Amino acid sequence: METSARKDIYKELQDAPNLDFFYLESTLDSPEVLLDKSGGLIKLTGRSLPEDAKNFYKPIMDWIVNYASSTKINTRVIFQYEYINSSSSKMILELLDLIKQVFEKKESLLYVEWRYLDEDDDMLEAGEDFEERAGINFNFVRYWL
Repeated sequence: METSARKDIYKELQDAPNLDFFYLESTLDSPEVLLDKSGGLIKLTGRSLPEDAKNFYKPIMDWIVNYASSTKINTRVIFQYEYINSSSSKMILELLDLIKQVFEKKESLLYVEWRYLDEDDDMLEAGEDFEERAGINFNFVRYWL
């Protein structure tokens, strides 16, 4: 059963596709989400293991479609995950496929950055796998705490 906090997150995400700027704070099982139309930024940070990954990522994907159809600026996508469960991995791959589709048709540049904690080989390998499967070039950035 969903907690009231979880219901609030899904409610907030429902509004995201219609906003020029959207920010959602991370929880123990969902990433921080930053969607900034004027800044050309899409950023997902933290842990991703929501109860319903499809419902979590669908509004973000809708926002990207709306954003891409109404902007010509260059876009920076940043992934900085600490942990991703299998259902989130599937949705991240769908998100990357969508990004590839919408930006192949645009004249603006797309920059995808995969940040991983120093010595977190699993997260680096996950990023390399996403890069290969999605057919998008990533810039890998190692960070330290």
